[in-house]
Amino acid sequence: MTAYALAHLRRPGTLHPGVFEYMKRVQATLDPFGGQFLVHGGQVEVLEGEWPGDLVLIGFPNLEQARAWYASPAYQEILPLRTDHLDGDTLLVPGVSPGHQAAELADRLARS
Repeated sequence: MTAYALAHLRRPGTLHPGVFEYMKRVQATLDPFGGQFLVHGGQVEVLEGEWPGDLVLIGFPNLEQARAWYASPAYQEILPLRTDHLDGDTLLVPGVSPGHQAAELADRLARS
């Protein structure tokens, strides 16, 4: 089942050069794990609540590959280039199975 790495990054007024270095090197860390950018910054249209910052969404073949990417020596080496200069939150989350229905989930949750 597909999995996703999601980051909500709050950009300062001026980006540190380390962030640019991170951006130049991150794809090479994703490739061995089948990771690909699905959303990488850009204009966010907020429909409810607030969203200060940028959104990054990376797809992986499965949660194990996403975890392996994040823990990999190659990614851990460049991670401080981002975390030292950008505030944010990063999550790994599994996708849903094909044919997922919200109503079926509601029924299961109501029974538990």
